[in-house]
Amino acid sequence: MPKEYTSEDLVAIWEEFLGGQEMRHKVNEIADFYPEVRSLYVDFADVEMHDPDLANYTLAKPTVSVQSAEEAMRRMVSHALTSPYIHFRIRNLPRDSRIDIRKLRAKHLETFVSVEGLVRKATEVRPRVTVAEFECMRCGARLFVEQEGMQFREPLECSKDEGGCGRGSGSTRFRLLTEKSLFVDTQKVEIQEPPEGLRGGSQPERLVGFVEDDISGRISPGDRLIINGMLKSHQKGTQTKSTLFDLTLDINSIEYEEHEYEEIVITPEDEMKIRQFAKSPDVLEKIVASISPTIYGYLQEKEALALQLFGGVSKEMDDGTHIRGDIHIAMIGDPGTAKSQILRYMAMLAPRGIYTSGKSASAAGLTAAAVKDEFGEGRWTLEAGALVLADKGLACIDELDKMNDQDRSSIHESLEQGTISVAKAGITATLQSRCAVLGAANPKYGRFDENRNIAEQIDLPPALLSRFDAIFTMTDRPDSVYDQSVASHILKVHRRGEIRLHESPEKIPDMDARAIMSDTEILVPAMDIEFLRKYVAFSKRITPVLSAEAMSTLETYYVTIRKLGEGEESSVPITARQLEALIRLAESSARARLSVIVTAEDAERAIKIVEYYLNKVASEGGRRDIDLIATGTSRSQREQIYVLRSLVQQLADERRGVSLEELIQKAASDNITEERVRALVKRLSDAGEVYSPQPGYYKLASEERMA
Repeated sequence: MPKEYTSEDLVAIWEEFLGGQEMRHKVNEIADFYPEVRSLYVDFADVEMHDPDLANYTLAKPTVSVQSAEEAMRRMVSHALTSPYIHFRIRNLPRDSRIDIRKLRAKHLETFVSVEGLVRKATEVRPRVTVAEFECMRCGARLFVEQEGMQFREPLECSKDEGGCGRGSGSTRFRLLTEKSLFVDTQKVEIQEPPEGLRGGSQPERLVGFVEDDISGRISPGDRLIINGMLKSHQKGTQTKSTLFDLTLDINSIEYEEHEYEEIVITPEDEMKIRQFAKSPDVLEKIVASISPTIYGYLQEKEALALQLFGGVSKEMDDGTHIRGDIHIAMIGDPGTAKSQILRYMAMLAPRGIYTSGKSASAAGLTAAAVKDEFGEGRWTLEAGALVLADKGLACIDELDKMNDQDRSSIHESLEQGTISVAKAGITATLQSRCAVLGAANPKYGRFDENRNIAEQIDLPPALLSRFDAIFTMTDRPDSVYDQSVASHILKVHRRGEIRLHESPEKIPDMDARAIMSDTEILVPAMDIEFLRKYVAFSKRITPVLSAEAMSTLETYYVTIRKLGEGEESSVPITARQLEALIRLAESSARARLSVIVTAEDAERAIKIVEYYLNKVASEGGRRDIDLIATGTSRSQREQIYVLRSLVQQLADERRGVSLEELIQKAASDNITEERVRALVKRLSDAGEVYSPQPGYYKLASEERMA
């Protein structure tokens, strides 16, 4: 039990604390700069060092203690009587006061607690009355009533002690005088549990808090905060009172998280283990082996996913330009290629990971929504979406191809700029969404066709596709040798899972459980999952710098590939976007080794990944063409389109146009196949460049407009 104090004793103790040299300086600052500065921030450790009993009392009875500290401040500030709003704010509460939202209980009521979370919603700043002045309509007497909480209180009678007529509220009316009443700025916020604390897909719990006076208006949806305050309760129900109470937090101070993954506690022992592990020559192989070991193969894809966890370096240039460091990866594959399983695993593995399915996500659910509900008392409030909540983490979006075009286009800004601009319901704001995106989609027709170009079968707009640093295609083709390996692997996975469910596997008859577990040891991640998450969090403190050798390697590769596109008939093989992807991948490779220097080996690793995906996605007939990703149309396709348009123009009859059969016949002389002609005619028709005056015949749309 904390030591008890009388109110005067408490004020005197706080005066003694504030009279110290450092504190006295801060109090004088408030006296000099009031009302611009009206809050005194104190570290809890300073209070504890001065008087442990006072510190314990403040944690147990914060309302009384903070009010006494504010009274002590008023006595020390010369204009105390004219300044009702001087605040005493305590920050950096001890770890045992840091409580998860879902663990708040009745025993925490009226105590000082510290809660960590993401701001889900925030209202605009509005005035709240703290001292209301009323006028008696019978006798004209003026009465003051202090307002506590959110329930408005009127006088019960016109008190004779204050010069009134003594009538009760039943026989007189009281008029509120707003010009004489005291108001304070208030903002209502909703805090949600951070995603990294949730495991097993549990629903994140939320807590409503109230911010007052000079710290209101500083909070935006998506902010990651530690809020310190007094836990209050208010009764549910308006007409019929309930025995159940809701929890709210009267926020005393806010701490913005400045360091990435600060919530993951890394002890000195952990740091020693991490540094020791980073020295092993096969550190990257072990990290890759820890990514979805139950899924067979995909070594190159897993290596890219491992590098995505670590990420490149985010940079701010001298002219204010921001260069993103997050690595975006798209996985497009046939059904049954374990895309969703990989996405869920990565969301679980990342220190901050959010998984969402594009089929069930709207643009507002991914970015931000303007909502009008009882939280904002019927006003519009901003609610953060998945990409904002994954800020400085990993957002895994499954079924990207199932989203409609409008919803898909809403994530463009987040992918490139790391921000989300909102202009909804009169609310204009820019929210941070500095997260890596891992997307998964199916091919356009459900499964890849080997006889067609893979790039044509990816049903994602080129503007979106070109923003991904790596695009992996995952095909499922019958192959007896490969299929046997996959079948053996899957059977071992299930067998190991079955053995693990037995409390005493050694008692299973005719089964050597120990041999089975030993045989399936490859399914165990090479690194403990919690250790890997700590390793990733620790690596974010490293800022790698490109070495001269790494720069030379990347530059030589880029220039060599670009030279292939110098001829008039050549396509553009690679763009500066791929060079930036190479830099990010090389930086993350160095970061994964906890190295401050990006070596030529890191650059080679990045080149290997980019080469691997470009050969699959951005090549046509053995020729590299980045336009397949950047514009959706390769150089050869563009040439064929020009040929086809000129044929339609030359052969079209004025009345009915040109038949498809005649087009196919004439295009054959230009080495354009029938299948290609049909596909290009449909494409031109969809784009509105040709139209069909009658079935099977086509004319140029521009000719019709000219006529």
